[in-house]
Amino acid sequence: MTRKHHGDQGQTSLFDGARVSKTDDRIAALGSVDELNSALGVAMSSCPAGDHLDRLAWVQTRLFTLGSDLANPGGRARGDCITSSDVAALDAWLDGYRADLPLLQHFILPGGTPAAASVNLARTICRRAEREVFRLASESAVSPEVPVFLNRLSDVLFELARALNHEAGVPENVWLGPRDRPGG
Repeated sequence: MTRKHHGDQGQTSLFDGARVSKTDDRIAALGSVDELNSALGVAMSSCPAGDHLDRLAWVQTRLFTLGSDLANPGGRARGDCITSSDVAALDAWLDGYRADLPLLQHFILPGGTPAAASVNLARTICRRAEREVFRLASESAVSPEVPVFLNRLSDVLFELARALNHEAGVPENVWLGPRDRPGG
């Protein structure tokens, strides 16, 4: 007996059971959030134990919540959602990282330790997810905290990558624009 696969026809289900096309903007946003979560898992595999690792684990759980929030347009089904306290937690981390790191003078090229490089890759995926959520929000219901959470998370990931390099003694690889180069 062949098992029927409901997604073979290009449709998938949202949290409330509604069927939508796999090319729907909501599914694109959900896919990027899932990719971000996977990238964070890779980053965590090389991240030293401690606060940074604990924070990334917390972010992973909140990204699952964010995904269920996105998959539940208009809150039609009972489910978890991103809240202002989630954003406040990211704001507090961001303030802490910025207070502990040297002031930025130039753009920084991603890289450094494997953990920092992986966190930077996750940051760029987070930015894509944020763009896709804003695109979705322009035409459909999205909880207002979802894009704010992603925006703040990308800032946190940037500073976390800097912190990981700083704590490992790896200098930032700065990009010098034309005005900053010798003779410029």
